Amino acid sequence: MYIIQNALKNIVRNKGRNILLGAIIFAIISTTVVALMITNTSDRIIDEYRGQFGIEVTIERNTQTFVDMRQRGEASLGITITNEQYIAFADSDLLQRSVIMNSAMVYSETVTAIGQTEELSAGHGFAIAPTMQMHGNNWEDFENGHRVLVVGEMPTRMGEVIISEELAELNGIDLGYTIRLYGTVMEQAAAMGFTPPVYDLIVTGIYFCSAENVGTWGSTTMIRQNEVLTVSETMPGAAIIARYYLRHPSYLDAFEQELRAKGLHEIFDVITDEHLFNAIVGPVEGMRGIVMTFMIVVLVLGAIILILLSSIAIRERKYEIGVLRAMGMKKAKVALGLWSEMIIITMVCLIIGIFVGSLVAQPISTELLAQQEENTQNIQDAFFAGRAIAGLSRVVNDDPITEINVTLGIDTILQIVVISLLLASAAGLAAISRITKFEPIKILMERN
Repeated sequence: MYIIQNALKNIVRNKGRNILLGAIIFAIISTTVVALMITNTSDRIIDEYRGQFGIEVTIERNTQTFVDMRQRGEASLGITITNEQYIAFADSDLLQRSVIMNSAMVYSETVTAIGQTEELSAGHGFAIAPTMQMHGNNWEDFENGHRVLVVGEMPTRMGEVIISEELAELNGIDLGYTIRLYGTVMEQAAAMGFTPPVYDLIVTGIYFCSAENVGTWGSTTMIRQNEVLTVSETMPGAAIIARYYLRHPSYLDAFEQELRAKGLHEIFDVITDEHLFNAIVGPVEGMRGIVMTFMIVVLVLGAIILILLSSIAIRERKYEIGVLRAMGMKKAKVALGLWSEMIIITMVCLIIGIFVGSLVAQPISTELLAQQEENTQNIQDAFFAGRAIAGLSRVVNDDPITEINVTLGIDTILQIVVISLLLASAAGLAAISRITKFEPIKILMERN
C-alpha cells in the first residue's frame, strides 16, 4: 500500500514531467481507440457481407483452350454442361448456397409483348421469333427490391406464373387467367419435325418492376417487364442458369477439383466473382488499411518517445532512488513503485482517451470512407460495364458501402487496455532496468 501511496505523491510532486508523459500517452491511446474502433467495425461489416453474399463462382468456356483442343482434335462443338451436371455441382459442402434457375425464350399467339411489332414476330433465325422470356425460380429481383408483388400470390406449384403490371394491362390479363406460351425452336429443328413445348400457365400474381432493361438490341426479350416468372418445375428441360457461392475464396481450388471429378470438361474455367464483393466492401477495406497503418506507426513512434522520456525522467531521479535503496528498500520494490507511477498515469489517460476517441471516431471514419469511395467507384463502374458488354442478364444492385456506424465494443476496450498496459510497461521497465544497475552508495556519491 505504501508503494501506491508514494507513487501517487510522486505523480503530484513532479507535475510538469508527468503532464508531458501523460499528453503523449493520451495522444497514443486516443489514436489507438479511433483506429481499433474503425478496424473492428470494418472487420464485422466485411464478415457480415461475406457471410451474406458469399463469393460467387462462375463457370465459363475458355475460348483459347477450346480452339487449341479443336486443333488437336480433342474437343467438339457439342461439349456443354448438362442440366444434370449443374444440379450435381450444387451438392457441395464448400458452398454457402447455390441458386438453380431455368430460362427459356417464349412467344404467345394471344399475349402481346411490350414493344412487339409484326416485324418482331416474323422470325429471325427461329421458326417463330421469341417475344418474352420465362424464368423459373428467378426471385433475385424480389430480394433486392427491384420487383415487388402488388397483387396476388407468388407461384408455388407447377403451372403457376406471375407477370408485370404493364404486360397485364396491355393484354387485359387479371388474376386467375390462363395464358399459353410456346417455347421457340430453330428453323432447322422445326424442319426436322421438332415442335415447341407448350406452357399453359395460370396467373397467380402481378408484379411491379423497377429494374432497368439488360440490353438495347431492340428485342422485346430484353424488356424486363416482358419476363414471366414461375417455378422450375414448370419448365422441365429448359436451359439451367446456376449460381454457386463459396463459403470462402480459399475453397476455389477444392471446388474446381470437385467439379472436375463430377465431369466438368477442361475447356471450362472455374473463377470467382470477387470483383463484385470488392466493389461493395472496397471503401471499407481501403479505409481499414489506412487506419491500421497509421495506428502501427503511432504505436511504434509513441513507444520510442515514451521510452526516451522515461529514461531521461528516471536519470533525474537517481538521488531519490539512491536514498530509498540506502534505507533498505529492495530493487524490486523500487521498480514496482516506478512502474506503478507509469501505470497510474496511463490509466488516467486511458479513461480520457477512450472517451475522446469514441467521440471523434465516427466523423473520422466518415471522412476516410468518403475519400475511399471515389476510388472504389471507378473499379465498380468498370466491372459493371464489363458485365453489360458481355451481355450478362444479371442486374447487380449492390452499391458500395458509403457509411458505417462505428461502435465501441467490449473487444475493442479490452484490446486498448492491453495495448496501454504494454506501452506503460515497456516505457517503465526500459527506464527501470538502467537505474537499478547502480548501487545506492555510488548514486549518493555522484549526487555529492
